[in-house]
Amino acid sequence: MSAYRIGIGGIAIESSTFSPLHSSLDDFTQLRGDELLSRYPFMPGWNFQNRDDITWLPCLHARAIPGGAVESAAYAQLKHTLLVNIQAALPLDGFVLDIHGAMNVLGMDDAEGDLARAIRALVGPRCLISASMDLHGNLTARLVELVDIFTAYRLSPHVDVLQTREKACANLLHCLDNGIRPLRAWVRIPVILPGERTSTMVEPGRSVYASLQESDSVPSILDASLWVGYVWADEPRSSGCALVSGTHAGTIQREAERIAQRYWNARTTFAFVAPAGSADWCIDQALACDGNAILISDSGDNPTAGGAGDIPTFIELLLARPMFAHGQRSVIYASIPDAVAAAACKAAGVGGEVTVALGGKLDPIHATPLSLQGIVVALFAGDPVGGDIAVLRVGGVNVIITSRRKPYHVIRDFANLGLEIAMHKLTVVKIGYLEPELSQVARHAFLALTPGAVNQDILSLTYERVQRPIFPLDREFTPELKAQLFGSSR
Repeated sequence: MSAYRIGIGGIAIESSTFSPLHSSLDDFTQLRGDELLSRYPFMPGWNFQNRDDITWLPCLHARAIPGGAVESAAYAQLKHTLLVNIQAALPLDGFVLDIHGAMNVLGMDDAEGDLARAIRALVGPRCLISASMDLHGNLTARLVELVDIFTAYRLSPHVDVLQTREKACANLLHCLDNGIRPLRAWVRIPVILPGERTSTMVEPGRSVYASLQESDSVPSILDASLWVGYVWADEPRSSGCALVSGTHAGTIQREAERIAQRYWNARTTFAFVAPAGSADWCIDQALACDGNAILISDSGDNPTAGGAGDIPTFIELLLARPMFAHGQRSVIYASIPDAVAAAACKAAGVGGEVTVALGGKLDPIHATPLSLQGIVVALFAGDPVGGDIAVLRVGGVNVIITSRRKPYHVIRDFANLGLEIAMHKLTVVKIGYLEPELSQVARHAFLALTPGAVNQDILSLTYERVQRPIFPLDREFTPELKAQLFGSSR
């Protein structure tokens, strides 16, 4: 008989409330049973750290790429399935809550708090809950009250995803083994900044997050985490925060306040991770660079931050330049979702000529379709994320068209289409900061400040529900960064 019964699961999405494209049930990939092992390669066959005293009970994990607010019926169904599976797994000694932290559900604030409340009602007060989160999540007092211990990514780009999930499991077992009911000290930091300004690849993000290691060695501290928050959600909970878990109230409160103050003090010095400007400015800068493999991020419609991804404005700007329109210089544009255009390319076949009205369908607020005539130069069927994919060459511009929203982060996705970044002057990607594989191949990189639901111009966004004052919407204020203590009386 195993000593511990531990459930594991969650619902994860990053939701932009500024996007007109709602997220439906079809947008979520649902993993059940042993399918969840793909998220936890550090415990092959559900064997964690060679311990044979644990029964892991995978319940459900549902994940979607970032998008707009989740349809209420979709959330209700996912929540119901997760709860039914948790009910079947009872009794539980622990539960690993695997979430992002920035899910918005239509008509609901604090979706993660709602989910945690329902889980807590099922598992009971004695079950320990350990949460793994993205540093771009938003925390509320309700969520902090319901979950016993948290940990979040410390790197952006998030190359420490697996380490963070593993740490959430290890934190839970440490508490169970030692009979610890963790205390939590939470400080809301009234700052909302995009990830492209707070990346840990550059200062001050690098130093601010590296300093969390100082907290790791402080006696009585179990975990210290700092959340940047999710800037494109117009919700009362949107903000940064610090949260320290441990066993000594005074120590964790002091440490949480110290972390919060450090982030607050750095707020005005955060800058874009790459040289930034308008799309035309970025194109000019790229053309002035020697060689190929110049990368530009089309950031305002970035699907990995919640944008719909189908604004074709940047393609239009490229084709307005004769050198690209006439094929004297070549560009990869990755990518734009348009199921109708992708189907037309598939029907024409490689070498076929097609005319399409591209984009402007998922996000008609920010764009209208762009009429293009070109040659289909590549097809790829059945991509697990993007569906059917085509490359339409218009002059020197190679436009990747997907039938479903898909970010391009890894070299393999380009290679599947016969595209090599080093062979083209420019590669334009609909993302924010470059992911590691793209950074490695980029000779130079620029960040285009383009329109869309995840526009980097935060001051231009229409916030109505965030808790004010908050930086950078407000500047002339000094917050009292005092930690609120949460403890278990269960």
